[in-house]
Amino acid sequence: MASLNTMEKKLAEFKCDTNEAICLKLVRFQEDVDDDSTTFHPEYSHQIFGDDEVAFGYKGLQIQLFYTAGNLSTLFKVKYSSKVTETFDCVEPDEVEGKIREIIPAGFTCNTDDFVSLLEKEANFKPFGTLLHTYTVHSEEAGDLTYQIHKADITCPGFQEYHERLQTFLMWFIETASFIDADDDRWDFFLVFEKYNKDGETLYATVGYMTVYNYYVYPDKTRPRVSQMLILPPFQGEGHGAQLLEAVHRFYCSLPKVQDITAEDPSENYVKLRDYVLVKLCQGMSSFAADKLHLGFSADMAKEAQDKLKINKKHARRVYEILRLRATDMSDEEKAREYRLEVKKRLFGPYRKNQRELAKMRKCLRPEELVSHMGQMDTQTQHEELEKSYQVVVEEYRRIIERLATQI
Repeated sequence: MASLNTMEKKLAEFKCDTNEAICLKLVRFQEDVDDDSTTFHPEYSHQIFGDDEVAFGYKGLQIQLFYTAGNLSTLFKVKYSSKVTETFDCVEPDEVEGKIREIIPAGFTCNTDDFVSLLEKEANFKPFGTLLHTYTVHSEEAGDLTYQIHKADITCPGFQEYHERLQTFLMWFIETASFIDADDDRWDFFLVFEKYNKDGETLYATVGYMTVYNYYVYPDKTRPRVSQMLILPPFQGEGHGAQLLEAVHRFYCSLPKVQDITAEDPSENYVKLRDYVLVKLCQGMSSFAADKLHLGFSADMAKEAQDKLKINKKHARRVYEILRLRATDMSDEEKAREYRLEVKKRLFGPYRKNQRELAKMRKCLRPEELVSHMGQMDTQTQHEELEKSYQVVVEEYRRIIERLATQI
């Protein structure tokens, strides 16, 4: 038994956390290749290496996936200080290289010198598609930086191969990511690029992107649905997501055939971002004027949001709640109570549904079965959960209001 435990400990030394082992870079200059400060790591690697996010069979494992900043030409190398087969004859290491090759498209190089030579071709890289929006972000180090948002589709020359390289980042930063069938012409692609200077030339670096699928709505409308959105880690926290989402909304609002704009299985972060962008777009509308907010959510609000910004009623309701909170003196007990009841009225919807289900159950369940379900729907518990939900929602709303205040 002791020898077995010793063996297990020795084998455990050959386990590597794949989130740490995978080293990603967006390379602009040759010196970036050996500069550890330009390296970033995945948030997730379970889709490639399993739920434990561990690769077995190596010590000092480093999986290098370096990309040129614009065209995303790729360097792929696997390094390690030792391999389990050097110590144990009958133990096989994980096929790390094969797993990575499954998700990165052909055309990558495994030679660092060849990769560095590709940097010289970056000057030839230009953003795909049509320019929608240009904006600047101030940096303490670099001053005002200029960014562009472009709309592309699969017919743009070279875009399909570029997109195959770009979408590999999804696996590392979106928990339930999957690759899309980009051949379908109902996909729209929105890309963010940074303009930067290198040796007197203007070059473009990839910042992030969004994919949108255009669903058909009877009889003659479409419903664009956001499928994927990613701002690459070196650019996160700089406001690019909001700029991208606002540009996409404005683009679809200009199309008369669009019914409304939705999102597929949105994450919490996406919902918060959408709330911020939609409030920013709606706050100047007449139906959302401060003197109308205390009267409650109205048909005029829903209609104006739908007609002018392709926002559906559910999202318009959240916009109203945020703007009403901003306009409400929460230190006034009566006004705070009115606001709380207004938000809880919406939040109570799922609980009301439970009560309807319980009424149906009374007709068809045996007494002992009914008791077990009633326990799940205890009124006191419902009220407690409703209060918790309200507090969470208001806290999120306050953060959005604070962010809006910084934009004024």
